[in-house]
Amino acid sequence: MPAKKKTDMPLEKILERLDEISVKLDSDLPLDEALSLYEEGIGLIKSANKIINDAEIKIRTLDPTKNDEDNYNDNK
Repeated sequence: MPAKKKTDMPLEKILERLDEISVKLDSDLPLDEALSLYEEGIGLIKSANKIINDAEIKIRTLDPTKNDEDNYNDNK
């Protein structure tokens, strides 16, 4: 099984590429090309989620009071 591709793209570029993929998938494509684009999109979504999660962790580390606010809002 091939190694998973890792992207070092910034979040903005990932979102742009996901938009491009979405437009292409909305058109008539051969199945193999559509599957390839879908697979790329899933990988990009995972990368974007990691970037967002890492940013959230960094924010919580830099501002520990943010954790208290989130817990307060979750309990409402």
